[in-house]
Parts: sequence; C-alpha cells; structure tokens
Amino acid sequence: MFEKLIPYDAAHIILHEYIKYHHQHKKITKRAKIRFEYKDWSGIQKDARARINLYRKIVGKTTEKLKNFLDQKTHDETTWWKIKEMYFDEIVNFNTRNIAETFFNSVFRHTHKDVESNIEVMFINATGTYREFKSTVPIYHTFEIEDAAEKTIQNLFKHYEFDVPYQDLNRDIEFIVKTFKEKFIAHHSLKLEVLKSIFFRNKGAYIVGRINDNNNYSPFVLSILNEDKGIYIDTLLLEYNDISSIFSYNRSYFLVDVDIMSEMVDFLKSIVPTKSLGELYNSIGFNKHGKTVFYRDFIRHLKSSNDQFIIAPGIEGMVMLVFTLPSYNMVFKIIRERFAPPKKVTEREVKEKYEIVSLHDRVGRMTDSHMFENLIFDKRRFSDALLEELIKEVPTKIELTEDTITFKHIYVEKKMIPLNMYLESANIEDRREAINEYGKAIKQLAAVNIFPGDMLLKNFGVTRLKRVVFYDYDEIGFLTDFRFRRIPQPRDEYEEMSAGAWFHVEPNDIFPEEFPRFLIGDPQIKQLFLEMHGDLYDVKFWRDTQARLREGEIITVFPYRKRLKFKNRFEI
Repeated sequence: MFEKLIPYDAAHIILHEYIKYHHQHKKITKRAKIRFEYKDWSGIQKDARARINLYRKIVGKTTEKLKNFLDQKTHDETTWWKIKEMYFDEIVNFNTRNIAETFFNSVFRHTHKDVESNIEVMFINATGTYREFKSTVPIYHTFEIEDAAEKTIQNLFKHYEFDVPYQDLNRDIEFIVKTFKEKFIAHHSLKLEVLKSIFFRNKGAYIVGRINDNNNYSPFVLSILNEDKGIYIDTLLLEYNDISSIFSYNRSYFLVDVDIMSEMVDFLKSIVPTKSLGELYNSIGFNKHGKTVFYRDFIRHLKSSNDQFIIAPGIEGMVMLVFTLPSYNMVFKIIRERFAPPKKVTEREVKEKYEIVSLHDRVGRMTDSHMFENLIFDKRRFSDALLEELIKEVPTKIELTEDTITFKHIYVEKKMIPLNMYLESANIEDRREAINEYGKAIKQLAAVNIFPGDMLLKNFGVTRLKRVVFYDYDEIGFLTDFRFRRIPQPRDEYEEMSAGAWFHVEPNDIFPEEFPRFLIGDPQIKQLFLEMHGDLYDVKFWRDTQARLREGEIITVFPYRKRLKFKNRFEI
C-alpha cells in the first residue's frame, strides 16, 4: 500500500508548492498598482526581480523535498510516470494549467540535473498547441465606438481608477480622441476592446487594448505616468511598430495580474502578430513557460525544416562560439573553453553576467536569453564546418554519439544583424539612424546603471525595427562600480614619449577620451557618431550619470519615441 502512495504523495508535494508559487506571484503582481500610485519606482523594480527569483527559489525547495521523500526512487522512471499522471489529474481543469505543467518540468529537470531531458516524462507536447479553458467572464471590456468617440473614452476611464487624481483627464481625453481620429476617420462599425488588467513596468502603466473592425485588429495602448501633479495620459499608441517595441524581448517583464495566461497571450498576439507566443509569455512575467513554449516551437520547426546549423556570420567572438539555423530566427551561444587575449574573464564570471542581465532592467537595449542544460540535437543537422569547430573549441561542453550532439550549457537569443555588418551595406540615411541608435543604446544602458565594457560595433545588433541592441555581456558591469578618468598630462618628455601608460591604472578605470581610437574605424561613421554623441567621449557625461544614480534617481527611459508624447504633439 505504501508503495502505491509514493507517486500520489509526490505529486501533491509538487502541487502544493506550485499553488504556493502561484499565490506569491499574484501577491507581488497585484501590489504594482499601489507602488505606481505612491511613485515607489525602486519598489516596482525590486518586485520585478523578486518575481523572477521566486520561481527559482520555490522550484529549488520543491526539488529538495522530493529528493528526501523519494529517496532511492528519485530517478526511477516508472515512479515519475505515475507522478506525472496523478499531477495531471489534479491540474487538468486549472485556469493556469500551462504554467503548472512548466513548474512540473522545472522540478523534474532540477531533480535530474545530470541526465538528459526525458521528453516522455515531461510535459512537452511538441506536436500540438493547446489552450487553457476560456474564461466565463471576458478578460476585456468592450465599448462601441460612437461617432463622437469622446463618450466612449469617457466610459473607458470609469473602469480604470487610481487612488491618485488625474492632472486633467478632460484634456487627456481630448488628445486621445484627436489622435484616434487621425487614423480612424470613419468608425461607425468599430469596437474598442480593452484588457481589464493594467500593465506596470518601471515608471509607466499601460492600458492595453485593440480596435476591432469586423475581427480585423489594430492596437490601442494608453501610456500613463504619475508625476508630482498627479496622473496623466502621456500618449496613445496605435501603430504596430510602437506597440512591438513596448513588448520587446529586450525589455524587462511587465507586472500584470493574469488569471488565464493563454487567453491574455492570444489577445496580445492579435495586436503584435509577429511576436512569438514564447515572447509574449515572457513579457507578462512567465518567462519559464515562455522558455517551454519556445522549445516546443523550436522542435516543431526542426521537424518541418531540413537546413543545417552553421557558424553564425560575423566576427568570431573571443568568449562565445555562436551558431545558427538559417531558417530560424534564433542564435545559439556556447562559452568557449579558452578565451583569446586580452579577455581575462572566467566561465563563472560570464555566467554571472548573463544572470545580471536576466534580472536587470534591459531598457530595450539588451536582449533576453534562455539558458538550457543538456540540450540534445540531431547531429545530422550540423554542418561539417560547425561540427569541426565545436570539437576543436568546446570539446568538454558537448557529448557526441553516432546520432546526437548534447550541449551541456547553452544560451539561446533572438537573431540580429551585427551592427558592423549592417553599416557595411547601409545607405547614408540608415547609417546615420543606426549610429544614432548605437549612441542612444550606450546612454540608455548607462541610465539603468549598466556599462557595456566592450562597446565595439560587433557587439551590438540591429533588430527588425532597426533598434540597436547590445548582446555581448562578458565585460558588462554596474556603471557606479567604474571610475571614469581623464588621461593625466605627461610631466616631462620621457613620459610624453612613453609607449605605455606613465600613470597607475586600476582594473575599473575607464578613459572615455580613448574611445575614438578603437570604437569606430570608418572615418565617415566616426564623424557621424561625434556629431550626435560626442559627449560620450567626455568623463562629464559618465560622472553626471553616476551622480544621479548614486543619489537614488530612477532615470526614465521611455519605450516609445518622444515625438509621440502628447506634450510634444499638442504643445502642452
């Protein structure tokens, strides 16, 4: 009898801990509105990090409980089959079934860290796309857009109240209606459908909706800010590219209260159709399930394609070996076993840098990534050149059999065009925009206390929307940990003629006036950068930013262009 109870009790250990995780996740998320009302910006950022760590913490505790309970049956496959069956019976009607399945997978993988993934025992479901059941009450409000539109918007705001007064809601409604009418001239058959949950991130709150024109959807997103005089609507976003930037994989996740995740993701997919489901799960704070959804999508793609993995185009990295599948929009990165000079970081430090990025505000300028352990591929899908490179450069990081190749530790990121390659073929207008984006990326990273370290063009990528994003993390650090200095004047002819530095330099010393020497080689591009972002060559920019950060200021970086703000459009 006791033997039969083991899988049942084990399933309930996992279930109990999952319910605890779900409730604590909800608790963190729900208080975002209060933090927004009180302008507790550091609290919102701390909660965003705490929510990521919450999953890891509870999965770790669950793993230890299971190991102690199962003892010698910890790696018994038959026992795990029964645990899975009993667990599934309990969650089959959960409104968070997808997330509960991913939680089970995480516990299984942590319990079997040193063995290959057992797809049969885990919830992978790579051949289908199921959804949790539909809510009995719609997750969004629906408004008929009347000819005047003002009344529709007035009715909308009755559903989104804050314990802080609006500065001038009538003025904001007027701006919303003007902006709406610029795009939608005739709107007699239109409906406005708006998610009931408000999206919070950093200093912003977002009311997210869509315009329904006979089941043809376009986005409708209101950005709300809270400043000294109260709350106001900063802008209305109606274009796909602007919305795509807000939900970018290069930004930190939203704090948003969600009951049925798949239903919210389906809604978001209708207004940002090029985003993958995995990206959208990430964006609403379920990044582990986003990783599961990505893996399912990847498996389906492999089954429907036949091209081979190849070494990624571009300058070879000194720390990472990077490969890609031409037909898929991701790259795969493995830490090399030996780093070429002048790199001095260790493998452990590289992993720590990726951990920093996963928890930090990526401010639209650092790409998100998934880390996998013991990821198995069909060896026939690898080109001979790539296989040769892997065997030569990372022999202890892979395991080869006659048919498979297993990567013990690998990062997966969105594919981008390296900035140096983009500039080689870009026209002068695109070059100018890319170089402006490059400078803005460095400045916006500094605003959130990140110094990229190695700022060479090859370490930045250009996205589909032509945003420039940093993706080489082995030398990043917190801006406030560095010392920005001017090069001292030589005291005599001997020092002036010295081949090396004639003054003492600490590892964290940075000399911005040296940047022009190595950042950009092309004279034309160098001149463009000097015109637009020459202040980056002066210690003043860096020291001023450090001072603001040390004083506790949360520097605002908007996820949309400043020209879209109502105060710029309507000259408030």
